[in-house]
Amino acid sequence: MDKKKILILNGVNLGTLGTREVNIYGNESFPDYFSKIEKKYPEIRLYYEQTNSLDELVTIIEKSVDFDGIIINPGAYTHTSIVIADAIRASSVPFVEVHISNLFGREQYRRKSLISAHCQGFIAGFGLKGYELAVCSFLCGQVNEWTSELIHSSTCNSSTKSKLL
Repeated sequence: MDKKKILILNGVNLGTLGTREVNIYGNESFPDYFSKIEKKYPEIRLYYEQTNSLDELVTIIEKSVDFDGIIINPGAYTHTSIVIADAIRASSVPFVEVHISNLFGREQYRRKSLISAHCQGFIAGFGLKGYELAVCSFLCGQVNEWTSELIHSSTCNSSTKSKLL
């Protein structure tokens, strides 16, 4: 059986994680965190890309047709980019939107996501652990498009579940 391929796609300013506003985003760089989850989940192939360019984000989304899932954190583009929303909507790949901080506990303008309606799930406020929760959503179940209810499948074994605990 082929390993699932999951892309983590980070947008604007997320390349400075570990040094930027550590009181909100923590002091761990994303490459360091990514190494940890790669080691923790050898049963899948994880890929990571980060760009500050809106054009590059859309191009990556459009070219990522061979992935089993995409975990996306567009950063500030979350609140402003109809282009990213349209690219996600046009894609056949399932997306999970992740944000490190709780958007609803921050400034008013951060409380609206233009992409959420086009993603199968939304995770916010759990720090970098949110990315791992998104990985597990692809490993452990699927989101029913009619109810948005996480349905655990046989692919979610006790080993995968225990890694989160």
